[in-house]
This record gives sequence, C-alpha cells and structure tokens, in this order.
Amino acid sequence: MFDFHRFLLFFAAALLLAITPGPGIFYVLARTLAGGRREGFQSSIGTFFGGLFHVFAAALGISAILAASAVAFHTVKYAGAAYLIFLGIKMIRSRNVPLQDNTAVEGSTSSRGSFRQGILTEALNPKTALFFLSFIPQFIAPERGHIFLQFATLGILSVTLNTAADLLVVSLATPLERKLKSSPTFRARQRTASGLGMIGLGAYVALSDAK
Repeated sequence: MFDFHRFLLFFAAALLLAITPGPGIFYVLARTLAGGRREGFQSSIGTFFGGLFHVFAAALGISAILAASAVAFHTVKYAGAAYLIFLGIKMIRSRNVPLQDNTAVEGSTSSRGSFRQGILTEALNPKTALFFLSFIPQFIAPERGHIFLQFATLGILSVTLNTAADLLVVSLATPLERKLKSSPTFRARQRTASGLGMIGLGAYVALSDAK
C-alpha cells in the first residue's frame, strides 16, 4: 500500500517532530511534575486518544476531497506544504524563546481526571487538526488506492510516536525539565532541526509534485 521510500521519509519526519519539545510534551511534563508519574502516564494516554480523533476525522475529510476532485486533493497538498514551511520558519524564529513555567496545571489531580483532560485537550485543539491535514497528505499516494487506510495508518503511527515520546518524558520528567530550562542551546538546536525538517519536507513535496 505504501511506497517504501515515501514511508521512510514519513517515519523520519514524524519521529523528528515527536521528539521535539512542543506544547504536547510541555503539557505532559507539567501534569507529571504537578501530580506525579501516574498522572503523567494517564495524561499521555488521554492525548493519544484525542489525537486519534483528529486522525480519523481528517482521514474521512481527505477521502471525501479526493473522491470529489483530484485537483482539490493536490490543492490541499500544496496548501499543506506551504503551511509546513510556515511552521518551520516560525519554529526556527522562536528557537531562543525561553521555556515557560508549567509547574501549575489546572484541572483534576486524579488519574481519571488527567486521562479525560488529556483527551479533551488534544481533541479540542484545532492546531492538531490543521497539522494532520497539512502533514499526512504529503505522503498519500492516490494511485495506490485505499486513501482512508493510508491516512489512518500514517496518522496512527504519528500519534503513537508522539505518545511514546510523551511517555519517555514522564519517565524522565525531573532531569528533562532541568535540561530544558538550563540549556537554551539544547532547545534552540532541537527547534532549529525540526524547523529545517518541516521546511525541507514542504519544499520536497512541492518540487516533486511539480515535476
């Protein structure tokens, strides 16, 4: 169903984005520091299910777009490529922004409350939906059929990588927080690498589709 080269490119990009400190990692880190590892793990699993909501919603949308028009599908891909380049530039420009203090987190401190809030936090985040709609279509090959299955498979893999990174953060919460706060160079390099990766991906897709 997948082109091997295209799949490897997706995996590399998704892995790079998963390990880059961002809002999701900071949210899980804050929950862990506020309520302990159990609360952090519950929050991570909650964001996983919240992410799946966006994956399947976006998969249905992309399938409908392709069924309506191949031109519309490529328009979405070009728009997504442009958005990825924009995100990459934005991430590089914000590479020196200091880490905010996330030690205080609103909401229930119970594990059930953390799980539920994790789902809602991710499912109600429009930026997550926009990201999936711009990122995953770059790796969809309509000629291979099963657009919904392609999108769902890549989306589930992306969410799984994100959750794996979150769970690692929970396990290493205290030393990771110290590293992020004490090493501006570490944060800047992470953000720059991810920014360049997104810019490169957007440019690659736009140029390859233009051939």
